[in-house]
Amino acid sequence: MAEQRQWDPVKLLEAAKAVRENAYVPYSGFRVGAVFMDAEGHLHAGCNVENAAYGPTNCAERTALFRAIADGRQAGEFQVAAVIGDTEGPISPCGICRQVMLELCEPDMPVILGNLRGDYKLTTVAELLPGAFSKRDLAK
Repeated sequence: MAEQRQWDPVKLLEAAKAVRENAYVPYSGFRVGAVFMDAEGHLHAGCNVENAAYGPTNCAERTALFRAIADGRQAGEFQVAAVIGDTEGPISPCGICRQVMLELCEPDMPVILGNLRGDYKLTTVAELLPGAFSKRDLAK
């Protein structure tokens, strides 16, 4: 595995904020941006994309992770994630995104949750989804 790279929470949140502007949100108007940094220091960015049927809507976190996988990254390669939205306090990923993050990221991977006011909170994937159902539960 590649050596761990240093990361700056403010710079990661700025990258998430920049991709947030690309969000397709004609129904809610609620833009979210996310970036995941891989072991080589590359950022994989995503924004939320809504759909009139609502169910096919994809959150920023999943967009970023799915894009990274499509770009050739592997589960477990990510070192840190940052998510930002226009919320009162630091944004919090939805349950579906938390489950996907648990599948594709290590449980102790840092996650920076921020808002446009400059507030942020550092947590981990495991802290976002305690008692999670994981691939370990499927092992026989």
